[in-house]
Amino acid sequence: MRAIEKFPNLVTMFFARAAEKGDAPFLWHKSGGAWHSQSWAEVARQVASLAAALKAQGLKPGDPVMLVSENRPEFCIADLAIMAAGCIAVPTYTTNTTRDHQHILTDSGARAVIVSTAKLAQALMPAVVRSQVGFVIGIEPLRGAQGTSTCHLWRELLATHPADVDAIAAAQCATRNDQACIIYTSGTGGAPRGVMQHHGAILANVEGAGTIVAEDFGWGDEVFLSFLPLSHAYEHSGGQFLPILLGGQIYYAEGLEKLASNIEEARPTIMVVVPRLFEVLRTRIIKSIEKQGKFPTYLLAQALRIAAKEQAGKGSVLDLPMKLLLSRTLIPKIRARFGGRMKALVSGGAPLNPDVGLFFHAMGLTLLQGYGQTEAGPVVSCNRPRAGIAMDTVGPPLDGVEVKIAEDGEILVRGELVMHGYWRNPAETEKALQDGWLHTGDIGEFDAKGRIRITDRKKDLIVNDKGDNVSPQKVEGMLTLQSEIGQAMVHGDRRPYLVGLIVPDAEWTREWAAAQGVAVDGVETNPAYMAALRAAVDRVNADLSVLERVRRFILADEPFGIDNEEMTPSMKIRRHVIRKRYADRLDALYKG
Repeated sequence: MRAIEKFPNLVTMFFARAAEKGDAPFLWHKSGGAWHSQSWAEVARQVASLAAALKAQGLKPGDPVMLVSENRPEFCIADLAIMAAGCIAVPTYTTNTTRDHQHILTDSGARAVIVSTAKLAQALMPAVVRSQVGFVIGIEPLRGAQGTSTCHLWRELLATHPADVDAIAAAQCATRNDQACIIYTSGTGGAPRGVMQHHGAILANVEGAGTIVAEDFGWGDEVFLSFLPLSHAYEHSGGQFLPILLGGQIYYAEGLEKLASNIEEARPTIMVVVPRLFEVLRTRIIKSIEKQGKFPTYLLAQALRIAAKEQAGKGSVLDLPMKLLLSRTLIPKIRARFGGRMKALVSGGAPLNPDVGLFFHAMGLTLLQGYGQTEAGPVVSCNRPRAGIAMDTVGPPLDGVEVKIAEDGEILVRGELVMHGYWRNPAETEKALQDGWLHTGDIGEFDAKGRIRITDRKKDLIVNDKGDNVSPQKVEGMLTLQSEIGQAMVHGDRRPYLVGLIVPDAEWTREWAAAQGVAVDGVETNPAYMAALRAAVDRVNADLSVLERVRRFILADEPFGIDNEEMTPSMKIRRHVIRKRYADRLDALYKG
């Protein structure tokens, strides 16, 4: 078995792999209906050229550089080139609003920006002109800005800055303790906080994950399909740097609507995905099986029955004939949908419903649930076959990771993977890092086999079904700034979008009713009244990112207060009390 190597920094790891792999394919994208690859050697040349170009533009070691791009080969090239130039990469979401970009540009102090398309530049450029950014690089032409002294075209910069790959590789002097990137993640105060990830944090993550691949599955010619946003720490580490460590290939998916066909075409061996995608795929597979008639549906039921028994440790030799039948009928067809050579589907970023995990196990696919957060590189633990996979746990800690449970049940993490702190935010850093331990804000326990089981979340963040963090306070604060809204609570944990519970402002309601000549009592049944509240919500949505927008809402029966135990004495809303009271009506907002 090939040993997992340790490297001094991420860029050196890449150049070492590129030297080994040479003209072997590395990055794949689809264009004109066909997949096209770039070799390791070609990518290395582009990384070296772009790094030289960044230096030629006056960037100095330690300068932050923002990267705004969808998943594509140029993201990986730009990310590596920024670090190769000694700068700090600041990858950001393509769904960010101008205000989001403005906050990150100001907070990070970014000296330059790389943006992929003219469409993404529309929300970005208004923030750039009000910032300290010295120049912008367009991966594709940027209409209106192209040709100015502060805007450069990607291909022209690479063409005019040829570089010696070996010299650039040899010049890398960053240590594992040096900062590699700033990953922005939502905090409870609303404004995204910049997590300072050092080279060692990401390297520790991919070394731990690589050990699982090598020891539990056998390290071979790995193929990854990149689907989650690369600005998300989970994909950034697991979907980009893990393949580099393993010398694997990366295919960039075209999007959710083409993901199923992309899986069959790329035939990945490993996929890093969030629970929501598994839920979607499970639903589609079940529907397709049921359409095939009674016998396939019967086989599905038997597969699920046997899988449930095995997970409970109650497998029986009496099921062997049925397992043989399933291995020759249903299971090969399902595995073919995943390309036929899938070693592991890795779920992280949000809690996985055990029933979803059981389904994929029943279909002959290994699904591993992991746990972590951006502040920890981001992976803390992951299920692995040799430790026994339990769908209600997130597995044992990665190698080199210490985890302990505090007296109040909070999960504490220590190790090289832990961030150095929040960028320019010592107050929040002090809260999160205490005596060398990262306080995760999650409540959990160890099972008898040393696997972590998450039981609750201490911190007050919404984690949607795609693993994205949303600060409820930010959205609620903006809602209650509207004259029509007195109080608000948003809901959306493990859900595809946010919904809201609104307490209309009493004074505004009286004034509205008087102006309309209607009684205040029963006004909530008036369509015009609800339309006015909808307009207020829509005004807020206009200033929010796609992830933060409130799609639907209901009205509360009464104001949140101390007397009804829906507020604390310090006037903070008690979310668990309110959610319990309105659970059925909030859940109904996701139906129909």
